[in-house]
Amino acid sequence: MSELSRLQIETALKTVQDKYLEKDLVAAEAVKDIQIDGGRATVAIELGYAATGYFDELRGEVEKALGTVRGLEEAEITLSSKVASHAVQKSLKPMPGIKNIIAVASGKGGVGKSTTAVNLALALAAEGAEVGVLDADIYGPSQPRMLGITDKPQSKDGKSMEPLRNHGVQAMSIGFLIEEDTPMIWRGPMVTQALEQLLRETNWEDLDYLIIDLPPGTGDIQLTLSQKIPVSGAVIVTTPQDIALLDARKGLKMFEKVDVPVLGIVENMSIHICSNCGHEEYIFGEGGGERMAEEYGVDLLGALPLDIRIREQADGGEPTVVREPEGRVAQIYREIARRTGAKLAEQSKDYSGKFPNIVIKNV
Repeated sequence: MSELSRLQIETALKTVQDKYLEKDLVAAEAVKDIQIDGGRATVAIELGYAATGYFDELRGEVEKALGTVRGLEEAEITLSSKVASHAVQKSLKPMPGIKNIIAVASGKGGVGKSTTAVNLALALAAEGAEVGVLDADIYGPSQPRMLGITDKPQSKDGKSMEPLRNHGVQAMSIGFLIEEDTPMIWRGPMVTQALEQLLRETNWEDLDYLIIDLPPGTGDIQLTLSQKIPVSGAVIVTTPQDIALLDARKGLKMFEKVDVPVLGIVENMSIHICSNCGHEEYIFGEGGGERMAEEYGVDLLGALPLDIRIREQADGGEPTVVREPEGRVAQIYREIARRTGAKLAEQSKDYSGKFPNIVIKNV
């Protein structure tokens, strides 16, 4: 009888779709435990990506499905998330203290990449993940201002730095080490060395996701990232206009060539809504990000409006996800965060940390 009841519950759960993975809960391997005690059942569901903002909706769907199970008098449902470490480039291994590195890139400047990167990081944190931000734009670091951090990094051992923190995320940037108006007049090798040092000499603490805000283009830093830094996935930021999409395609193809999966595309400045009359206008064109996503077989993670508050809030050190957490734009960022996490959860997992190192010695 117990086995039959368990089967009935599993059958009911197969009717509940994880809308971000686009699979039922059983196929997604999200059902971790089912305990039967007479007419009472305890069901444990664990998602592979940060999604606390989705729990209430999912719980309601699970309760509705279990309500159809004959003989089930009471159900206790527990929901949680557990982010795994996912595979990186074949020649590299994930870094200690960082489960997944996600690169946020754009083919050209001026498309709102850094604003998207910081809000994505904050949205992932709001969804329950441990998150860090690495500002890889050595020539034009903007994350210190966007995160509202003015302190200098501290070192406990004289060899490594402690990440700075604000709004619930860890952060590191060359901007923390220099004055804001100091130009970085460095050649390519110095820049790439600085990036590696910022990444590897920072004591990141148990991160589920490290968001790397890349400079625009496909130059030295992007090449270093693809060859020496273990990246689990990339997000491409673009605007709908043709010239931005042309450069975004170059960035997407670059990641494809170096075996870094593109998790999806974020279309920024998708539509302008007049703050006075509410009139909507596609200033930079319409549907460009969606067409690009279809062309390359990747997901459109979300589309963000051209809104003056997004810029003002980031410039003021309180990005939209923090400043207006219940607002429409913050909810779009959180939706993008859940979709990004879900796409990464579908990638192959990394099991290198679970196997011991085997050393053979001649005696």
